[in-house]
Amino acid sequence: MTPTTIHAINSDPTAIRPGDYIPDPLHSHVLFEVSHFGLSTYIGEFTELTGTLRLDPARFADARLKVTVPVASVRTSSSVLDEELKGPRWLDGETYPAVTFEAVSVEPRMDGSLLVSGHLSLHGITREVALVARFHGSGINPVKQAYTVGFDVSGSIRRSDFGVSASLPLIGDELKLVISVAFELQEPLA
Repeated sequence: MTPTTIHAINSDPTAIRPGDYIPDPLHSHVLFEVSHFGLSTYIGEFTELTGTLRLDPARFADARLKVTVPVASVRTSSSVLDEELKGPRWLDGETYPAVTFEAVSVEPRMDGSLLVSGHLSLHGITREVALVARFHGSGINPVKQAYTVGFDVSGSIRRSDFGVSASLPLIGDELKLVISVAFELQEPLA
């Protein structure tokens, strides 16, 4: 085993290094949950995402974020269901291979979170959505030795608003999302 250097993680968002970031693909994913027949909550995830983040803690409102999630990366506890979700009845990954989110505004809130509004494109339909971002911390990843910042972004959408109406109302319309991303610094801002 290779020894690693442990660095302190800073939980103060004003200490984030300004720069251009990309997601660490091994530590970033999208979780979703939906009511299953009103009897349980079904949870799945998208295991891949790419994107860019430009962030300066002195000007959070000027942040720029774009994330792309391949439909082919959807995973649940059932490989049969995975294929069904990728298929034409649900997400139709062949026709619409990716889900994208691009922020258009970022507003700091009194509780320390950020309200991130932007355009979500899913299943060929683009709508404006608002999500809440919560900062975890920043510092040097002890394994990769890369400067990293971490956020969880959460919110809800109605899947029918995006043309995904299979099995309504048996399978819930409200889709809760949690996007957990570790962003690695690529280029510091001057």
